[in-house]
Amino acid sequence: MTLLVAETLFDGARLHRDIAVRIEAGRIAGLEPAAPGTPRLPGLLAPGLIDLQVNGGAGRMVGAGTTVDDLRAICAAHARLGATGILPTLISDGPQVTERVLDAGRQAARDGVPGFLGLHLEGPHLCPARVGAHDPARLRPMTEDDCVQLIAAAADLPALMVTLSPRAVRPAQIARLAAAGVVVSLGHTDATVAEARAALAAGARCVTHLFNAMAPLGHRAPGLPGAVLTGGVAAGLIADGLHVAPEVLQIALAARPGGLFLVSDAMAVAGTDLDGFALNGRQIRRAGGRLTLTDGTLAGADLTLPQAVARLVALAGAPVERALAMASAIPAGVIGAAAGRVAPGLPADLVLLGPGLDLRAVWQGGVRLDP
Repeated sequence: MTLLVAETLFDGARLHRDIAVRIEAGRIAGLEPAAPGTPRLPGLLAPGLIDLQVNGGAGRMVGAGTTVDDLRAICAAHARLGATGILPTLISDGPQVTERVLDAGRQAARDGVPGFLGLHLEGPHLCPARVGAHDPARLRPMTEDDCVQLIAAAADLPALMVTLSPRAVRPAQIARLAAAGVVVSLGHTDATVAEARAALAAGARCVTHLFNAMAPLGHRAPGLPGAVLTGGVAAGLIADGLHVAPEVLQIALAARPGGLFLVSDAMAVAGTDLDGFALNGRQIRRAGGRLTLTDGTLAGADLTLPQAVARLVALAGAPVERALAMASAIPAGVIGAAAGRVAPGLPADLVLLGPGLDLRAVWQGGVRLDP
């Protein structure tokens, strides 16, 4: 049995003081008032963070050669960075590569890889006009074979998120995917607000990196951002101060009191000191906190979730408890994961954050990791 007491506890929804977390057999056995004089960990104890968009880490990208060992390494790297549960994410690729990654994910699920919550397929059914760092040659409309492949995978994985453009799929395909349990997320699109709302009505229930790689919010053409800011759909945000301006983060937080969550959009360099890597034959540079193609296009983010939490508080004025919920309970709820909260019966996945919300310690399954 382990008893953890910090100066402050965030349970996924609220902040508490003088609460002890009792851990037994890798799970949270109970929450109880801390006995007087019990030593306190300096800082804030919170649920292990949940990241639904992780393209890579530990020097590895999710891609053509990905194996279950690669997924294990990526999950372990991000756990040490504070994200104890992640969706490894495949950037647009062909059907064979997609199937190999899905098979690796199936094996990770069977093996119970720590931190593996499922997979995120970002593309290839995207809008060529909003390709971002994706290879335009790999984009294509969704076919019947694609739909069948995704439905089969959803039955085998803890969670499967698929980012697509409403212009690359039919509403009936979205409905079939959603009925099969796929978390359909809209992104990389020039969709109008009407097209976005039609996709949401068909069963899409999430939006990938709000504001990035989509038609911008206009006063006569609100597009996908307008659908998010005036509706109830969940949406990810990259809060690195580069992808979305602080003022726009503030607008989003004010417009949507709930439903927004943080993602890292991390790449292979996460957890390493590498200064670059290759993405589908193209070189990505790491410098000054940016990841860019040679033409300057942002290619993912050089960001951890604890950093995203701290920057959302500093840049957008978000309350600490809201920023933490956006990196824990809210994303866990999007994919239906039993994680992101500190509650009896859940895995003992926890992070300790310092006064500046810097990462001080991580526990995964009750075992302390070295950050």
